[in-house]
Amino acid sequence: MTALTLPTRWLAAAGTTLLDLVLPPRCPACREIVADDGRFCAPCWGQLRFLTAPWCAVCGDPFDHDRGDGAQCGACLLKRPRYRTARAALAYEGAARTVLLGFKHGDRQHLARVMAPQLARVGANVLGAEALLVPVPLHRSRLWSRGFNQAALLARAVGKRTQTPLAVDALVRVKSTLLSRGLGRQARARNVQGAFRVARREQVRGRRIVLVDDVFTTGATVEACARVLLRAGAASVDVLTWARVVRDGPSRS
Repeated sequence: MTALTLPTRWLAAAGTTLLDLVLPPRCPACREIVADDGRFCAPCWGQLRFLTAPWCAVCGDPFDHDRGDGAQCGACLLKRPRYRTARAALAYEGAARTVLLGFKHGDRQHLARVMAPQLARVGANVLGAEALLVPVPLHRSRLWSRGFNQAALLARAVGKRTQTPLAVDALVRVKSTLLSRGLGRQARARNVQGAFRVARREQVRGRRIVLVDDVFTTGATVEACARVLLRAGAASVDVLTWARVVRDGPSRS
């Protein structure tokens, strides 16, 4: 089947959004009819694993018990990330994964408005008028094929909700990287090495940056972004994502 052209993709996305607006409210995950827009049905709500403390003070990896203020996971103790903190709203599983895939690959761009409240919740300590939202960018080839940058849509929705300013073009991806699905930690780090550049240093210099992405897997992408933002003069970098991959069993020690 021939791939859709970008204008066709835009029209398809617009049609999907229009249907979601005129039809009865539906669960963002399974699309069963619900009482209000943006509300999950009971089964899908039960699948959501909201991430809260106790967690690693740096990367936000959840702990199975409270280890005290400032406790860090083994990985962060071994090698401190360049970013100050990373927080994800939900574990990347169940309905949270379904919503993200529908948003990212199913042209359901309006789901950014459903996801934004949870990012605002988990990022309450770093968001606000003195911060600057910067989305993780896509390379122009992937942006052309997909038609939109999901991180930018999330950042815009969070910014509107929290009155946090947005610099959507401060950071650019200058290297087209391989799809990271299936790559391990070291391979992901090599894949994004040299992939990002700060396009507008005056926007980030001296600013407290909140870097926004859709999912946190190994942290390689946000680590690479944080590195170039700090080199460009950013005061600090915090990371905010809709979901993160969480290991089953005890947290890292």
